[in-house]
Amino acid sequence: MNASRATAIWIALGLATLAVLVASLAMGSVALPVSRALGALFHANTTTPDIAGDIVLALRLPRALAGFASGALLAFAGALLQVLLRNPLAEPYVLGVSGGAATFALAAMLASMPWWGVDIAACAGAFASIVLVLGLARRDLWQSAQEASPRLLLTGVVIASGWGALITLILSIAPENRLRGMIFWLTGDLNGAATPWPALIALVLALVAIVPVAPQLNVLLRGDTAARALGVPVARLRVRVYLAASIAAAAAVTTSGTIGFVGLVVPHLLRLAFGNDQRMLVPAAALAGGLAVMAADLLARTVIAPAQLPVGVVTALIGVPMFLWMLLRRPR
Repeated sequence: MNASRATAIWIALGLATLAVLVASLAMGSVALPVSRALGALFHANTTTPDIAGDIVLALRLPRALAGFASGALLAFAGALLQVLLRNPLAEPYVLGVSGGAATFALAAMLASMPWWGVDIAACAGAFASIVLVLGLARRDLWQSAQEASPRLLLTGVVIASGWGALITLILSIAPENRLRGMIFWLTGDLNGAATPWPALIALVLALVAIVPVAPQLNVLLRGDTAARALGVPVARLRVRVYLAASIAAAAAVTTSGTIGFVGLVVPHLLRLAFGNDQRMLVPAAALAGGLAVMAADLLARTVIAPAQLPVGVVTALIGVPMFLWMLLRRPR
């Protein structure tokens, strides 16, 4: 790829991310001038009460950072799973991670647990699903990709269906006064995201684990035989990719609920720009995914302010026509 074009794309993504972050701090049910929002961010006054500072530092900044981390993790996981499964339709929830997190989180809501209890339950459910899929498909992960991918994918789909049945059961017995919160969580909700740091730390760790082996992912795309001939440890690499993608998806779901289409659409859009070079695609997917969810959350809380929409509804409304457009323009 042309170096100047790649640089231009990276600069555009970075500037757009900064612009959406500033807009997220200034816009909302209480509009703030950009200068005041940035002043509250960089010159926090701790000696006198400041409503703008409280709004920016306690509410909008954590929410924006949580949205960025969640979107980055989802797009990152989607890009990895599309390589692992050799399937362009793979996305972060295909292996049942979101189903496990949702089942445990809804059970915690049904038990009237506090927000931190819901987060812990969602994390436990996501990791239970990861362990379950890994336990059932561990032998297939060590086989050739042509044999492993269908079995791994089918295992995840079946487990996701089982979680879906449990989710329906929980919703059917839940009291009406808790259904709204449950449905918002299921469709993606950043309203209570007060602690973005676990998701941000998970994002950094995931990138550190995968970016150094991105050249090996390029070789893996050529097939197992070629990869082994060039010295790539195919089995270990596949397990590493699966664990990184699953943990990234688990961190995203725990932070923001189930936000759809980001992990599917963003990697496809970036392939139009970067091609299929994983050295560029994987880190760019993280940046673009974070930008996408931050922008969707900004729309979700400003379109009908002071009321809010679920973030996942916005990403789906934008992602569906965008994905159809990409399919229509793709050569047959």
